[in-house]
Amino acid sequence: MRHSAAHLMAAAVQELYPAAKFGIGPVIENGFYYDFDLPAVLIPDDFKKIEKKMKELQRKNLSYERQEMKLAEAINFFKKIGQDYKVELLNDLKKRGTTMVVKEEEVQEIDIKKPDVVSVYKTGEFIDLCRGPHVNSTKEIKEFKLERLAGAYWRGDEKNKMLQRIYGLAFDTKKELADYLTMREEARKRDHRKLGPELDLFTFSELVGPGLPLWTPKGTIMRDVLDDYVWQLRKKAGYQKVEIPHITKKDLYETSGHWEKFKDELFKINTREGYVFALKPMNCPHHTQIYKHLPRSYRDLPQRYANTTMVYRDEQTGELSGLSRVRCITQDDAHVFCRSGQVKEEFLKIWDIIDTFYQAIGFEKLKVRLSFHDPANFDKYLGTPVVWREAERNLRTIAKAKKVKAEEAIGEAAFYGPKVDFMAKDSIGREWQVATIQLDMNMPERFDLTCVNEKGKEERIVMIHAAIMGSLERFLSVIIEHFAGAFPVWLAPVQAAIASVGSAHQDFAQKLADQLAEAGFRVETDFTSETVSNKIRKAEHHKIPYMLVIGDKEAGGEPLAVRIRGRKKVEIMTAEEFIARLKRDVVDKRLF
Repeated sequence: MRHSAAHLMAAAVQELYPAAKFGIGPVIENGFYYDFDLPAVLIPDDFKKIEKKMKELQRKNLSYERQEMKLAEAINFFKKIGQDYKVELLNDLKKRGTTMVVKEEEVQEIDIKKPDVVSVYKTGEFIDLCRGPHVNSTKEIKEFKLERLAGAYWRGDEKNKMLQRIYGLAFDTKKELADYLTMREEARKRDHRKLGPELDLFTFSELVGPGLPLWTPKGTIMRDVLDDYVWQLRKKAGYQKVEIPHITKKDLYETSGHWEKFKDELFKINTREGYVFALKPMNCPHHTQIYKHLPRSYRDLPQRYANTTMVYRDEQTGELSGLSRVRCITQDDAHVFCRSGQVKEEFLKIWDIIDTFYQAIGFEKLKVRLSFHDPANFDKYLGTPVVWREAERNLRTIAKAKKVKAEEAIGEAAFYGPKVDFMAKDSIGREWQVATIQLDMNMPERFDLTCVNEKGKEERIVMIHAAIMGSLERFLSVIIEHFAGAFPVWLAPVQAAIASVGSAHQDFAQKLADQLAEAGFRVETDFTSETVSNKIRKAEHHKIPYMLVIGDKEAGGEPLAVRIRGRKKVEIMTAEEFIARLKRDVVDKRLF
């Protein structure tokens, strides 16, 4: 239906702008878009007339008629009607067998069969080069709405012409469309790119560069609190901390296979002595060398290493987005080196850590996805099909042991091994991929990682990759939006704000702040000359969980009036009772 809605929009644009040239118009999540080369520059006000024309065509109950043409015939047809972009796509099919934007040598590797015949779809007067499928007629398209405009270079190449892209939404019912629009509006309010700077958690600098966030004291507190909690859980499970450098000779990544697969995404360093180094894009190859620096007996296994450290990837500027897509990524990384018979137990230990951690965040019901390789595109992966099938059987067995219903996602594996990915729904219903556990039988092979077994012979080991938050930057973008900046007490950068009514109350307020700080809590004082109402509004704006205003009564020894975030009623308690409450909030990881 959404694909068909894209054609309906294109048909409407053709009627309104007969000189329009058409790029591509695919389906996307929740809707569709189409790229147009138009004689006029569109503005959002133009959506009304385009939607009106779409509804007019919709009511005509136009059919989506599939026709087949020989390739040469199709090229001549689209040349005749002046659709240059379609002609370019067809010529690519004729020469290379694909319309994908890939290098010529990669096309040869793919070995795509060149088609003799192509399909087109006719909707009223509009004819489009398309594989389909579509609904039968325009009346089967339900509720739609055009939502926004964007510029898009033809085929994603900035050397090509900039086209005008119209995005639209399509749903089965008015309610689904309305619910989605409500959710999106709520997401706009929660956008971490807006809330993060407002709450003074992070900033970006033009001098430092795009995709390189700078963390303020408050943001750094949150990073440290989260990372320390993960470490405490890992420590109980027998992990040890390790540390590694941020650069390496390219030889390490040539051995691991990363250089071959990702060399264009690496930041490279040429030394004065003529060596090529790289800023590390991942940590696992370094950790293999820590394992390998000593001979290992089976009695030494498992070896469990934990390492929260930054990695770096040369992302394209246009793909960067707040904390969600950055060039420096802080990974709460861990690797387990173990025997095959220990894999299940180690996986389950990590799974328990994930369950505990995400309950504290409020993501209690994580969906589980088994991310497997795509046998049809095996050139994307390291190793052999036999090794992959064995690894994937292991993951199915582990999921069964946890008694979870896991969906299988073909083609979502890492290039070195299959994964168990954990999916969380946030407070407004959006799904995010969060933690991951990966089974790797390939890197131990490439680095020749072994242990001496009970018979005194060398035995190949396996490797488990585990990230609880994954990228701290991306994880913080998720939870900033999940909580809308109103973090639980254990995580909030400021847990309590204390404001004085006047200068006469500052000494008592400061003593109370010191008492809370000595008890281990994060406190902020406000002794400015502003009004009490302004001080309260400031604390509310920064979403501080608790606020205390110190006036004559409190300074005179009466109980404290505690303002609780999001509640109108003020609670009365002694300083000792307030400290006890804070302790319960932090120790129990209460969600507030």
